[in-house]
Amino acid sequence: MSIDAGRPQSPFDPETSRIERVLCFTAHPDDIDFGAAGTIAAWTAAGVQVSYCIMTDGDAGGFDPGQRDEIALLRIAEQKRAAALVGVTDIHYLHQRDGYLEASHEVIREVVRLIRALRPDIVVSMHPERNWNRIQKSHPDHLAVGEAVTRAVYPALENPFAYPELADAGLAAYKLPWLWLFAGPDERENHFVDVTDHIDSKLEAIHIHVSQHPDVDAMERTVRGLMLKTGRRAGLPAGRSAEAFHVVAVNGPATIAGF
Repeated sequence: MSIDAGRPQSPFDPETSRIERVLCFTAHPDDIDFGAAGTIAAWTAAGVQVSYCIMTDGDAGGFDPGQRDEIALLRIAEQKRAAALVGVTDIHYLHQRDGYLEASHEVIREVVRLIRALRPDIVVSMHPERNWNRIQKSHPDHLAVGEAVTRAVYPALENPFAYPELADAGLAAYKLPWLWLFAGPDERENHFVDVTDHIDSKLEAIHIHVSQHPDVDAMERTVRGLMLKTGRRAGLPAGRSAEAFHVVAVNGPATIAGF
């Protein structure tokens, strides 16, 4: 369920927009669960096929110095279990170094490659703009994901002469309909999803990431509080929870090639 909260108007109409496939890009294992797992659980429950692409293995995460050699494998395993709880089994990794992610042409090319291969209706990504109200949302790797994905979806994704080796490999140019960004500045939010019915699935997914969030009770209190606050920003009835996005129409009926 999408909410018109009297804020900047979302261009996305769930009543008329077809959603069959979604591809989500994040920096680290656990990012998608905090940012959008409620929405993803709603999508998969409705039969939408959702895939993840995680750009790093989370190798700089955790708290135990003795886990350095195994933390990446541990976090990948956590993400696999968490994803399954919200109906996702297709997970891709770019294996970039945690904390060093850049919107390089190497990364952008891989984003273009995967989108062309899967051809989703919606790409979900972390936001390229910093959130000054809650700077923890704006880890430099998060911003790099947003920049790389935004640069990939236009123009490289739909330009047959960008990264010609991809076209040579059979991955034809593709016009993405929608880009949904999360974890950006509050003032950019223009689309809210009521995820009240999927809070338990979202929290169960987050609970899997114990290597990053050992204080489970504090984590759950914080997430529940933030989701209720987002629900209030969305104009939902008291006690309802929401996730927020900045939705961008990349290609639609009004799109003119080259503009």
